[in-house]
Amino acid sequence: MRDKFDGTVKAERASGGGAAGAARWYTMNDEKPWAFLDTYRGARFSGEWPTLPELFGISVDRYPDRPCFTVYSPERVSLTYAEAHARIKKVAAYLRSLGLEKDTKIALTGKNSPEWAIAYLSILEAGAIVVPIDYQLSQAEAANLVQACDATILFVDEEKAAELPAACPKVATALSLYEGGASYIYDLEPPAGPIPEARRAAENDLAAILFTSGTTGIPKGVMLTHRNLVSDCLLAQANLHIYHTDVFYALLPIHHSYTMLAVFIESFSVGAETVFGKRMVVKQILKDLKEAHVTMFLGVPLLFNKLLNGILKGIRDKGLFAYGVIALMMGASGAVKKIFKVNPGKSIFHSVLDKASLASIRICISGGGPLAPSVFRKYNELGIDFVQGYGLTETSPIVTLNPIEHYKETSVGKIVPQAQFKIMNPNEDGIGEIAIKGPMVMKGYYKMPEETAEVFTADGWFKTGDLGYVDEEDYVYLTGRAKNMIVTAGGKNVYPEELENRFQLYLEIDQILVKGYYERGSAASEMIEAQIYPDQDWLKKLAADPDAAFAAAEAHMGEVVEEVNKKLLPYQKITRVVVLKEPLEMTTTKKVKRFNAKD
Repeated sequence: MRDKFDGTVKAERASGGGAAGAARWYTMNDEKPWAFLDTYRGARFSGEWPTLPELFGISVDRYPDRPCFTVYSPERVSLTYAEAHARIKKVAAYLRSLGLEKDTKIALTGKNSPEWAIAYLSILEAGAIVVPIDYQLSQAEAANLVQACDATILFVDEEKAAELPAACPKVATALSLYEGGASYIYDLEPPAGPIPEARRAAENDLAAILFTSGTTGIPKGVMLTHRNLVSDCLLAQANLHIYHTDVFYALLPIHHSYTMLAVFIESFSVGAETVFGKRMVVKQILKDLKEAHVTMFLGVPLLFNKLLNGILKGIRDKGLFAYGVIALMMGASGAVKKIFKVNPGKSIFHSVLDKASLASIRICISGGGPLAPSVFRKYNELGIDFVQGYGLTETSPIVTLNPIEHYKETSVGKIVPQAQFKIMNPNEDGIGEIAIKGPMVMKGYYKMPEETAEVFTADGWFKTGDLGYVDEEDYVYLTGRAKNMIVTAGGKNVYPEELENRFQLYLEIDQILVKGYYERGSAASEMIEAQIYPDQDWLKKLAADPDAAFAAAEAHMGEVVEEVNKKLLPYQKITRVVVLKEPLEMTTTKKVKRFNAKD
């Protein structure tokens, strides 16, 4: 039986009781990670939290000569904090010369790059509102978002610099991040003569509009203030120590709230370095990790599954005996780490990690979707401090993170300070919809008052749509999305994400989607279906004839599902398996798009 919680759970009520209990995760000397702000309050900013430009300026003061934004293309090109700040000031002056209003929206779309980062911070430095747009959207979808946010200025990569602005009639000025393969944004010069002063944003002013979905219909733009983003960035550090010597790897699309906050903003908040990844290709990723000596590696479950599978395959190739010995050593390493809070795996498996280009990694963080506890456990056994977190774009996004000093493999993390959780209408197992309050919760959806009202309770709690529970130490456990829940015969609830996690280490499965379906002529209760897209390299090895290979894959997937079914409760068992010939549609953060239609 899971612990039952009804009502509010606050981060301040951590294990040990009161503020002292919560403070145990701050730093080794119990100092709050945001204590350095006190030195600058009144001089560089006023109020509780600085704005994003003020936070960046503080890091420039602290670490002017440290590497700030870096890319390998293929040689290393890097800007120090002082150099980046000078470029930001110049581009911001150019933007002000265009005549910005208080609520001017400037859209930004492009590949991960230092130029993207300079544009983002220049927009905010100029006193405008930044609207990051997914670069992988079609022209029509991107134009729809640019129009929906009322942007009048657009930053865009040169590949789309001609066509996209033409599709956006509200855009008066379009600026290319690159031109002729070289940085163009760095050459923007304000005209001679007086330039309007920058409008100084306050912490509660709108900083960014982030679109979560609805690219082809009515888009839903999440409005995040400077306070939302800065407070979330610094409060999250109570659960995870980061330093100015860290090197972050920006691989996932940077327009997404996860990468934007957990890599880009977190990095510059402490004076660390951000290395921009160019391609989501394993070979390129491993090259970047090794050359850049990356210490903070953030990704999604799909990426970490692929990397782990590659490591485990290399170990298996050593032979059954060697694999057995290494497996025992991994188990012992994990037990020592869990019990004694020391990490022997880093030394024991150094050669394994070095071959996988992970030897320099200090911490891996998984977000953007559920991660199987077995994957979490194996990374920690190998000596990598591996954690996962939870949040939504509407919460800036981080609201939980697993402290490496006291992690729980089945949890998405401990509630960060000042975040409040409430489990709404919990069932007999303590599972209900998660609702959140705190300084990181969004202002609302842009120009959508009815949709905003729908996701907030009358007393101001944001309803996440996620189902889960909270334990006695304020660790959060997710069971799935409310709209995805399957109700079986006897009224039992099944959470498809929990079942999908059971398949994450099967190398022959590239994608899996678990959903409910109704048997023909019945709508009283749901059955459970698994849609599986096989790994294509594995599939080709089954038989030379494609039809024969697919038939063999269907038979094998049935056996895999039966193997997993044996470990499930009777009402959780998968009753139908569909092997797909075409891949499922995915988001830009590599999550399968889930459609809720029931057969």
